[in-house]
Parts: sequence; structure tokens; C-alpha cells
Amino acid sequence: MLKQFNDFTRQPELLAQFDALLQSYSIAAVFADVQYRTGVMDSGIKPAFRAKVCGQAITVQLSKGDLVDPLKALEMGQPGDVIVVDAGGDGNTSVCGGLMGGLAQNRGIRAMIIDGAGRDTDELEDINWPIWSRAITPRGTHTMFSGRKEELSINVPIAVGGQLVKPGDFIVADLMGVVVIPLENAQDVLNLAKEQVEREQATREWVKQGKTVEDLLAEFGRI
Repeated sequence: MLKQFNDFTRQPELLAQFDALLQSYSIAAVFADVQYRTGVMDSGIKPAFRAKVCGQAITVQLSKGDLVDPLKALEMGQPGDVIVVDAGGDGNTSVCGGLMGGLAQNRGIRAMIIDGAGRDTDELEDINWPIWSRAITPRGTHTMFSGRKEELSINVPIAVGGQLVKPGDFIVADLMGVVVIPLENAQDVLNLAKEQVEREQATREWVKQGKTVEDLLAEFGRI
């Protein structure tokens, strides 16, 4: 595997707009809807506990069959980042645990998305540092025994959960799953998401008033 350690330009103003929407209901579904159902990772990638997160992707490509702990991502990550790892879908080798989560949290890194496995979910939940993964397993990588930790590339395009993720793309994840928003489309998608959040909240107010399906369709054109 040819190692590459790259970086990307952070977009704090865009991130602030994502943050402002994060507490809305079903936010992953909102971003899936406004992207016409694209960008949604495979449903097998699930949160280890109830959580919501958004951030820019620092991408990690691991060597399939020779997984290491992606500690280099912690060195390179910055506040507001979400680490996204292509671990080849390996459900039997964890690439993230509680200690790594704590170190990432100290750097302001918000979460990890893994096409593979994690562990130490009790500790991660206690420190409120979320992961989304295909599996949870107690079996770690060989890094603690071999000392090897740089068989990986950072900030290269990767495929995770059936979706292309490029360095700096935005990630939105909640209890339902994970959505990728390409950086080049982020502002347009944000504008659509804001409109949908406002429309859905208005619809909820109508529901509370006892309106019918016909009333809602007539007013909003959808439910």
C-alpha cells in the first residue's frame, strides 16, 4: 500500500451552519431527502449508542487484512473533524476503542465512522465520543503487539458504506445512520436542508392542531 498523508482546508463557516441544524429531528433523513436519497451509507453502519454528529471528514484508508490503529489520524485531525475509516468491512478487528476516543476528543475531533469494527463502547458512551461501525468486537489490531501503526493513508478518497468520501466532505450522522455531503455541494445542500427543517416544523405544528392528511397535502404538498 502506497502511504499518503495529505490535508484539506477546513470550512468553519459551513460547519457552523451544519451545527445550527444538528438538533433538528431526523437530521440524517433531512440531508438524505434533500440530496434525492444519495450519499446515504449502508444501513449496516450503525451508532454504538444514541448520538448525533456533523463535521468534515478526515479520511483513513487502511490495508485490508493488515489493519492498524489509525493513530496518525489523531495527530492530523483538527477540531470539527470526523474521522472516516475504510477498514474493508472487517467486523472482527476493532480499529477504535475508548482510549483512542479520549485522545481524539482532546483534539476536538468529534466522532469516527468505520466501515469495520470498534470496541470499548461502554467507555466511549461514558465520555460521549460516538462511533458508527458495522460491528463491535473485543479483538483489537496487531498494533499493540507489533508497534506498526503507519500502514495507512490519510486524506485520500475512500469508499465507506458504499459511498465515496473525499477529504473535507461533510458528514451528518444520527441514530438512523450516516450521510455524506460532498464539499462542493455543501452550501446548496445546506440551503435545501434549512428549508426542509422549517417546512417539517411547520407541518408538526399543524399535526398538533389536529389537521388531517388532506389538510397537510393541500398546505405543504407532502407529509
